[in-house]
Amino acid sequence: MLDYETLKLIWWLFIGVLLIGFVITDGFDLGVGTLLPFLGKTDDERRVIINTVGPHWDGNQVWLITAGGAIFAAWPLVYAAAFSGFYIAMLLVLFALFFRPVGFDYRSKLPDPRWRNAWDWGLFAGGAVPALIFGVAFGNLLLGVPFQHDELLRPTYTGSFFALLNPFALLAGVVSLSMLVMHGAIWLQMRTEDPVASRARKTVFISAMVMMISFAVAGLWLSFGIDGYRITYIPNGEYANLLGKTVEHVPGAWLQNYATYPWMILAPVLGFAGAALTILLSRAHRPGLGFVTSSLSMAGVILTAGFSMFPFIMPSSSSPSSSLTVWDATSSHMTLNIMFWVTMFFLPIVLGYTIWSYWHMRGRVTVQQIQENTHSAY
Repeated sequence: MLDYETLKLIWWLFIGVLLIGFVITDGFDLGVGTLLPFLGKTDDERRVIINTVGPHWDGNQVWLITAGGAIFAAWPLVYAAAFSGFYIAMLLVLFALFFRPVGFDYRSKLPDPRWRNAWDWGLFAGGAVPALIFGVAFGNLLLGVPFQHDELLRPTYTGSFFALLNPFALLAGVVSLSMLVMHGAIWLQMRTEDPVASRARKTVFISAMVMMISFAVAGLWLSFGIDGYRITYIPNGEYANLLGKTVEHVPGAWLQNYATYPWMILAPVLGFAGAALTILLSRAHRPGLGFVTSSLSMAGVILTAGFSMFPFIMPSSSSPSSSLTVWDATSSHMTLNIMFWVTMFFLPIVLGYTIWSYWHMRGRVTVQQIQENTHSAY
């Protein structure tokens, strides 16, 4: 059995891997849904766009469910506090996601243009709303969430839904939305033919530029305008007592890890470089490689947030000592160990059949294919 501290760190890494897996796989179909009403000018073009993600979207969404389940099992205190604070936001995500299975399955069942157009905008909401809210949630984590624990470790949230929609969190939402749109656009350029592919190529440039600018502004804002959190005292050098530690809210704290571990700067560099390479590869008509660099860019953005906050998972703005960290918000030693070996067994299997399915369903979707299979295609 691995030691407890090592397992805590491993599960921090595993949660990060699950989040990156989610944005790489489900991210492009959220981006495609967001772009659907704008890049498809005719019904056949919109059906082409939908069918590029048709075989994959439901399987991709499993990454989100898996990440949520892993947080519940590995970080139960985070799960409890997050669902208290972000409850309305999570319901909005859930209601927006309702449009996806129904929209994909029923959109093309009736020929009425009004019916199809309504579901197109439903699929837009199902892509754009989660993409935006996920970014807003990360922005609020960096600011600190207004919650506190009592002596029985019961969390109490003291904020409101509209307080989550603050300027920095909305900027983080723009970063999230633009990077998923970039990812969806490079996917469409890879999987479609002109004129949809040419429109997607233009969208790659616009969305990648928005992503890089907003990411840079968010980084500067976080560095010079937002105070971070730092642990200043741990009783007996142990984290067993969640409320025993002392946490300060100080300027520049979110930059401390980059000074201590200079290699972490590779994460934001990857975020910018991946987006810039995606633009270049898109313009060079190499969308396949562009999809890889887009994936790396999004991984860099998520790692930047994770590295900046470490060891914090969910800092508290109203009671800093209640902040949840990698070391004191985890499940038991045995739980983490069992989950570790289950993950080590099943994760390669999941990755294997995912890669296999993408490989066998590769290729461009054309208008001719839609017209020839009009009753079976989405």
